[in-house]
Amino acid sequence: MASIVLATTLFFPAAAWAADGVPALSGATLSPLWAIPFVGILLSIALFPLLAPQFWHHHYGKVALFWALAFVVPFVAQYGAGATTHEVMHTALLEYIPFIILLYALFTVSGGILVSGNLHGSPVMNTGLLALGTVLASIIGTTGASMVLIRPLLRANDNRRYNVHTVVFFIFLVSNIGGSLTPLGDPPLFLGFLKGVDFFWTTTNLLHDTLLVAGILLVCFYLLDRYFYAREEGLKPVPDRTPDTDSISVRGLRNLPLLGGIIGAILLSALWKPGISFKILGTHMEIQWVVRDVLLVAMALISLAITPKIIRERNGFDWEPILEVAKLFAAIFLTIIPVIAILRAGSEGAFSGLVQLVTGPNGEPVNVWYFWLTGTLSGFLDNAPTYLVFFNLAGGDAHQLMNQMAVTLEAISAGAVFMGALTYIGNAPNFMVLSIARHRGVKMPSFFGYMAWSGVFLLPCFALITFLYFL
Repeated sequence: MASIVLATTLFFPAAAWAADGVPALSGATLSPLWAIPFVGILLSIALFPLLAPQFWHHHYGKVALFWALAFVVPFVAQYGAGATTHEVMHTALLEYIPFIILLYALFTVSGGILVSGNLHGSPVMNTGLLALGTVLASIIGTTGASMVLIRPLLRANDNRRYNVHTVVFFIFLVSNIGGSLTPLGDPPLFLGFLKGVDFFWTTTNLLHDTLLVAGILLVCFYLLDRYFYAREEGLKPVPDRTPDTDSISVRGLRNLPLLGGIIGAILLSALWKPGISFKILGTHMEIQWVVRDVLLVAMALISLAITPKIIRERNGFDWEPILEVAKLFAAIFLTIIPVIAILRAGSEGAFSGLVQLVTGPNGEPVNVWYFWLTGTLSGFLDNAPTYLVFFNLAGGDAHQLMNQMAVTLEAISAGAVFMGALTYIGNAPNFMVLSIARHRGVKMPSFFGYMAWSGVFLLPCFALITFLYFL
């Protein structure tokens, strides 16, 4: 701890004070060294699960706490406890808490829906399941759709020798690309919603991108699955671990109205404007935001109360994934505070080089770079904080981004959601699906082996939409 405090001498921030006494960061004078904790937590998330999985599994919370303190302690030393409390509460109340509550609600309710029985993994059936999951991802989230459908897909293909490609394309489509059409679909889009992006903006503006990429991938998958399916003809059949005596059924249907309630709560907060607001430690809050979060928690608690425990047990449901997300993103949302302040300073801030890269000679945004930089970093770090970085780099004004800069916001949104599929670590459901598939005996490719798949099938799709929409 002492070394962290001593490290504050390397930082040279300046604080401005608003007229109402609320401290405001001056990003123009912040040192780029303030980005070290943010980069540290993202690299830890990217590398520890690969290089030291056992250590990470047992100590990821401590790692997150270390990087959070690496920001908070120097911040307190330089700004004082009052300014620190304001910044932390502002981020927690407006971004982190609503973000975690939505993930908790979707995770809990979708975990109460069990698809049981046996499907036969023919090319048509598998393609249909992937298409269904792609649609569901924007309705119940990429996490929800992945957890509901991955086990039925694995059971459908447990008597096939060649099934790795099925899980890989599932990650492409269900765990990532399918979640591009609503704020419910993928965490970065919900953060955009919290920043003021209209609920149906992505539905309208990303529909053509999503249909094109998803359509190409579904066709590629069908042709590939037909090829592998044909190779199995004449070979000795693999025993089917899910006998046909298990009829197809969906249990936990009482959770479906709760999923509708989650959607309704989000829409309510977007459409209902009673004009009632208040402040908590200098942070402006509106009553509809509080009502939304209370309703989301209520939906999750109702799901826990009305869903038989056997359904969650057969789904392999446990709280570890959502606890991991909560701990890691607490550190991410804390450490990103000075990064966003520097980005908001634009050409006057320490990251002016990045600003120049995404800005043309006449000050116009270079949408190609917004798409590829947002996407590449999303694939190797995490798409939610990456979205926030480039959203703020583009000005951070949701109204302007939705209108005069609509293509720029489209590029940022598509890059964050689509390219989260480039690696196992680009989006939370990717690693969850990988773990479940390996547990079921699927010989999934290594980290770089998976990247070979994504390079062959995803990069040409991204190059195509770059040529069509962002040049």
